[in-house]
Amino acid sequence: MFRKLVSLDEATQILEQQFHAKPVGVEQISLPQAHQRVLAKNVKAPLNVPPFNRATVDGYAVKAENTFGADEENPITLKLLGRVTVGEMPEIVVEEKTTVGIVTGAPLPPGADAVVMIEYTIQKNKIVFIYRPVSKGENVMETGSDIRKGETIIKQDQTLSSRDIGVLAALGFTKVDVYKRPRVAVISTGAEIVESGKPLPPGKIYDINAYTISAAVQECGGQSLNFGIIPDKIDELKAALKKALNSADIVVTSGGVSVGPMDVVPKVLNMLGKPGVIISGIAVKPGKPTTIAIVDGRPIFSLPGHPTSSLLIFHILVRSIILKMTGRRQQPPFTLKAITAEKMFQAKGRRTFVMVNLIRDRVGKLLARPVLLGLSGAITTLSKADGFVIVPERRQFINAGEEVTVYLLEPLPEFAPFVK
Repeated sequence: MFRKLVSLDEATQILEQQFHAKPVGVEQISLPQAHQRVLAKNVKAPLNVPPFNRATVDGYAVKAENTFGADEENPITLKLLGRVTVGEMPEIVVEEKTTVGIVTGAPLPPGADAVVMIEYTIQKNKIVFIYRPVSKGENVMETGSDIRKGETIIKQDQTLSSRDIGVLAALGFTKVDVYKRPRVAVISTGAEIVESGKPLPPGKIYDINAYTISAAVQECGGQSLNFGIIPDKIDELKAALKKALNSADIVVTSGGVSVGPMDVVPKVLNMLGKPGVIISGIAVKPGKPTTIAIVDGRPIFSLPGHPTSSLLIFHILVRSIILKMTGRRQQPPFTLKAITAEKMFQAKGRRTFVMVNLIRDRVGKLLARPVLLGLSGAITTLSKADGFVIVPERRQFINAGEEVTVYLLEPLPEFAPFVK
């Protein structure tokens, strides 16, 4: 039997007291590899962007004051000295009553302080007729107007988006310092499971958890290390866990934590080092057998073998730890309000997570409907679910028609207007 069931809140508190999750180190990687990685220190601009005054339209570079008074009836005429194109610094100097042809993005020639759009001009031989005046700086992007040299452009702890990568490229960066991805060892246990792709003998099932948990680790920004299927034998399990602890920053196992004769994981965890098991069962449904240990400063999360229970507990407990170790900023869960389509019951004395999918009724009202066939051993429970509703320990049930908070398993674009 479990030594003592603790509440989910108590489990979270104990874990925080025993293990302080933080980034595991810093590494320098190439810019193409940096997308969705977390920046380890502030990045300052080594140069101005743009590095020169540049035209934002096709037209003619001018001294703005030389165009004053121009209109459709009385154009101003300027002498054309030449043209400037992109990729070269102009040597022509714009003087009084002169102009230089210019294309979008080209450097502004010395002496010019504005650009007249080509639509408001007519060129005849070496004379340009200006039919509309411009003010100083018009149609010009000034040096450093986008990014100033020395400016902090991306701050530490920011997850690098495609836009951030573009900014870094614009400044000439080829490498960037990011937090290392925490290594998460994933171990499946049980005599009944077989590696996917191999022949499936009678009475066996394919290993689901290794794949779902590994994918969930990667979604958090971690690096999953699949250690395969380990039999429910003390010596083999102990050896595998020792190897995992030497190779990874976190270990996640599934199976072998209930109260059957083959459930030896808690016993093995206490053989590995101090303090050993810190949580042996949580008052939740699903996920009651969840066991957590700390061994030589590294956490081991031993989740139930049932796929729904395993992945749900990962989502509730393990995910936040991995996010902190990647350096990612903690975000509140995506939630929305919905009306219960059916009565939802609490497991006696345990916080209960009811998997639901979201539907709209005839008038567009959002309903939360419990996922059918919601046995913890059914992987389709999670694949069909959009999120979950919590039935607290203090309530026996939630009535149909009540407004509840739905915790989404992932952002859902179709329900974005409802998300809090």
